[in-house]
Amino acid sequence: MQRKMTFGVIVGNRGFFPDHLAKTGREDIIRVLEAAGYGVVVLSPEESKYGAVETRAESRKCASLFKLHREEIDGIIVTLPNFGEERGLVEALNLADLRVPVLIQATPDRADNMTIAVRRDSFCGKMSACNNLQQYKIPYSLTTLHTESLDSPEFAQDLTDFAAVCRVVKGLRRCRVGAIGARPTAFNTVRYSEKLFEGSGIDIDPIDLSEIFGRINRLKDEDPAVVAKLAQIHEYVSTAGISADALVKMAKLGAVIDGWMTDNEITVTAIQCWTSMEEYFGVVPCTIMSMMSNNLFPSACEVDVPGVVGMYALALASETPSALLDWNNNYGTDPNKAVCFHCSNLPKHFFESARMDYQEIIAGTVGKLNTFGTIVGKVKASPMTYLRVSTTDSKGKISGYIGEGNFTDDPLETFGGAGVVEIPNLQTLLRYICENGFEHHVAANMARVAPAVHEALTKYMGWDIHWHR
Repeated sequence: MQRKMTFGVIVGNRGFFPDHLAKTGREDIIRVLEAAGYGVVVLSPEESKYGAVETRAESRKCASLFKLHREEIDGIIVTLPNFGEERGLVEALNLADLRVPVLIQATPDRADNMTIAVRRDSFCGKMSACNNLQQYKIPYSLTTLHTESLDSPEFAQDLTDFAAVCRVVKGLRRCRVGAIGARPTAFNTVRYSEKLFEGSGIDIDPIDLSEIFGRINRLKDEDPAVVAKLAQIHEYVSTAGISADALVKMAKLGAVIDGWMTDNEITVTAIQCWTSMEEYFGVVPCTIMSMMSNNLFPSACEVDVPGVVGMYALALASETPSALLDWNNNYGTDPNKAVCFHCSNLPKHFFESARMDYQEIIAGTVGKLNTFGTIVGKVKASPMTYLRVSTTDSKGKISGYIGEGNFTDDPLETFGGAGVVEIPNLQTLLRYICENGFEHHVAANMARVAPAVHEALTKYMGWDIHWHR
């Protein structure tokens, strides 16, 4: 997620408008993008007039350049320093066929200088460009303002948001979900369609818990991978009061999962817990899952594959850890507040302070000594974005909902990992969840990224995502 991003740039030009604006427009966008830390792939002045795209031949050159850098390019920015030749722009995109997000930017005219020598008309040209993109069925994103200076704060924010859109789209289309274990019988709510996810480029790679346990049984306590993972656990969270035997089991579980993920190029995981892990192995996987999520490799419990896809989309957008929570309790009589809870495997990033403990719910069934490994604490006050992704098999589509709110600092005395969330018009959202049969699990992230994620999932992934505004 945190590698340097690269944008392909198409500079629009239409010859009977001042074409010197194409020259300065190309120089300006390269300067702005590189100053923001992005790589740039764009035609040079030697390859086309001013490095812009106008003619069919220039469209072909641009498309060939983009194809050469297909693996590097995360998104494409079309900049219109003048009206722009709409057919040349769309042909360059169509011939390149990168299928990455596209942002359309148009540079504003100056009201105090509209002479023929400097008038841009990009205000009008942007409409023509978008019309052609619609005809070719090429999805695209727009800047907040119809025309924006490349040096404006509005474009700086739009560029940040567009980068998040690109990360989500590229990340999801290359996502490999490791489904570790079978869906627990009592959790019909986490059923999903592998085929629908596959249609969006998301692979599901399952492995049975028996294979995980079998590999663990072959590991010695002094195995270097186990020793290293044990050290990571002690460094990650306070383990006071946790038995040494339980910590070694966690380390072995983590070492095996790490090795399997590396061997199979797994991106994120969804793990069976309740209650096979506790009964037949003797710990909960929460600490290992928390550590993965905290390191931007999201991990969801109860083999909730759609849940971890939502976690990953939010993490891609914000480049910070995501958690999977339950919509769990009302908070007093406030209709816009609720308690979000988990047992928990929340990443440490979410807590005011965290410690390892035992799972109080399952302990009543399998015994306290078999349930060490939860990460518990109070969720800290923070802005947040929530997202639920589901496969709607009856309609043959991926759907969900997204919105923003806040984790509050309201007092809360409970166990596990929990926080109070405040969401405007929460009762309408809860009614929407229930009327549409969505799950009680929801992905959450401590950043405001709903616009970018919604844009990525609806416009470029083709999913049906409701935005609770």
